[in-house]
Amino acid sequence: MMLRIKRVPTVVSNYQKDEAEEGARRVGGCGRNCLSQCCIPGAKLPLYAFKKLNKIDGDKELPGSEKREPPVAFLDSLLLGEWEDRMQRGLFRYDVTACETKVIPGQFGFIAQLNEGRHLKKRPTEFRVDKVLQPFDGNKFNFTKVGQEEVLFQFEASEDGEVQFIPSAPIEPENSPSVVAINVSPIEYGHVLLIPRILEHLPQRIDRESFLLALHMAAEAGNPYFRLGYNSLGAFATINHLHFQAYYLAVTFPIEKAPTKKITVSDAGVKVSELLNYPVRGLVFEGGNTLQDLSNTVSDACICLQENNIPYNVLISDCGKRIFLLPQCYAEKQALGEVRAELLDTQVNPAVWEISGHMVLKRKKDYEEASDENAWKLLAEVSLSEERFQEVNALIFEAIASGDNGNANLLEDPEVKPRSHEEVDVINTSSHAAMTRRSIWKLSLFHRLCFNRLLSEEMKKGLHPQMQWISYVTQSGRLMHVMMTKIHHVGKVYHLKAKRQMTENLGQVAKFRQRYEKTAAPKEEP
Repeated sequence: MMLRIKRVPTVVSNYQKDEAEEGARRVGGCGRNCLSQCCIPGAKLPLYAFKKLNKIDGDKELPGSEKREPPVAFLDSLLLGEWEDRMQRGLFRYDVTACETKVIPGQFGFIAQLNEGRHLKKRPTEFRVDKVLQPFDGNKFNFTKVGQEEVLFQFEASEDGEVQFIPSAPIEPENSPSVVAINVSPIEYGHVLLIPRILEHLPQRIDRESFLLALHMAAEAGNPYFRLGYNSLGAFATINHLHFQAYYLAVTFPIEKAPTKKITVSDAGVKVSELLNYPVRGLVFEGGNTLQDLSNTVSDACICLQENNIPYNVLISDCGKRIFLLPQCYAEKQALGEVRAELLDTQVNPAVWEISGHMVLKRKKDYEEASDENAWKLLAEVSLSEERFQEVNALIFEAIASGDNGNANLLEDPEVKPRSHEEVDVINTSSHAAMTRRSIWKLSLFHRLCFNRLLSEEMKKGLHPQMQWISYVTQSGRLMHVMMTKIHHVGKVYHLKAKRQMTENLGQVAKFRQRYEKTAAPKEEP
């Protein structure tokens, strides 16, 4: 059974019409200056060419903090100047600066905005929410159908490694440019859309290249109040054409103030933490030896969620130095009729901005009654349960570690063939150490997640015979065996230490397995 919800879709372009109107216009021709093949030949748009920032300074901060005043100030002023120009030309559906906004008194400082113009003059549409990955459909609205006047500039990496701005640069279809366009239904000042490789017709799914582009934009802007967000399908994205959103808000988001607990640091130097004392469970990524290391780690986690059909939202914060990954289940609950009527009546769709603490409210009543308690109630419905969150974490960390280790998935490759002596000799000592450290990191992380989950369940329910836990521990034991074999054949630097550690871990796994199997065994009748 397909899960669907009805909601009023956000109008992000003045050319976004109902399906019937779209069909009628296709029959009659384009009739506008769009980004499709009919209008692109000979078209020109401004081009901002950014400098690729890969190295991190000695203070281990990401490039967003570098003192590069001219280019940073220029991107900021360029984006806002072009955005203001479109406002003066009347391209927005309403004046967002006239929307009432307040910080809700209380511990968390949730931000409430009354935005009555976002959902007007649009009828509810049915959306499928049980499938995160869906093919691109060119018959539906996509960003190639926007008018060129809604595009602020092209955003591409510089060919010579230096920041450049070209006021009028040809659009090259063969290179499929990335563009920054206005959102005609803005949530805040400077609300824009980053659309990677727009002419490739990419569906709404994150890949490494597109996520790195988003981080470059955050770092290049260099403004801590400029944040980028991403919504997957099933997590309140309404347009299945790859895009990120971004806007300015000169207030710290509640999620940015939430305490965190470090889980691990990857071999690439990316610290992964868990959000604490926040209504939505999530992970926080920061650091990394390079900007690409951070990007790859987060994008691998996103790809894992996509492939496992888990809806999620992403917030890129602090000039690209902190990234929040938030799996969610609100739309699924809504489709199943599990969300309370009082929450549905608010018509709030908890996407990335709402989850981050910026509550966009559509009714005056909800705005006047906004409180920490009400915001918490809504967001608590968005969050995965603790048990499910730990399951998802196990998948994420498995994917991250596999990406760190050349995309090898050890769980799917239990039969490891020993290397020949010649192959071992070819691998140098540094490779031995690096690969071994990655393997040990992956082992300890997966082992910790496995036992945290088991112990949590044991405390909640006692030792009930649930076969999924036995399977989980068995899988953990198999992973350890495979990794011990790999370490044995990859290098001898840490071999004895790793072998002792894994032997101890395998012993603990065996004890847990025996304990659960004994509990699950049928009792003999007297």
